[in-house]
Amino acid sequence: MERLRVGVDGATRCWWCGDDPLYVRYHDDEWGHPVVDDLRLFEKLCLEGFQAGLSWITILRKREAFRAAFAGFDIAAVASFEEADVARLLADAGIVRHRGKIESTIDNARRALELIEQFGSLAAFVQRFRPEVHERPTLTSAFQSTSPESIALSKELKRRGWSFVGPTTMYAFMQAMGLVNDHLVGCERTP
Repeated sequence: MERLRVGVDGATRCWWCGDDPLYVRYHDDEWGHPVVDDLRLFEKLCLEGFQAGLSWITILRKREAFRAAFAGFDIAAVASFEEADVARLLADAGIVRHRGKIESTIDNARRALELIEQFGSLAAFVQRFRPEVHERPTLTSAFQSTSPESIALSKELKRRGWSFVGPTTMYAFMQAMGLVNDHLVGCERTP
């Protein structure tokens, strides 16, 4: 499998973003860049949950519709959603209309408020799971889909009542939010 590829702009990148301009921008400007903003962290936790069973590009293409539907992922606003909001979201063709994932997002917002109250911020909570040492993958190294830290984060969130936060989903979250840097060695767009 090709692990690095040269894009149409001549830049060498991780292979997975291909040439789709939206995906390339996401790879270059977001993926792997450290994030400490609670709104962005919560949004990504939610979108990773919606992505389960789908491709990330599908969610990325719907991200603006998700933002509109979920009040910009304002945690307190989403936590106040009621059954009428669930019905509204199930009718919104711009997002993934999965009752379980919609209800999970609302409930996870309530759980996020609890974490913020306890730890001061969602960022402070998730930073506790940043590995002390993380080696970037190379062309010959094995790619992982979980880590001891993503397993621990998943277990802790589930213990606190979160859903759609399995270890693989949490590893993807950690990659995207810069808790680990999995840009391949040789990728020119590493943060």
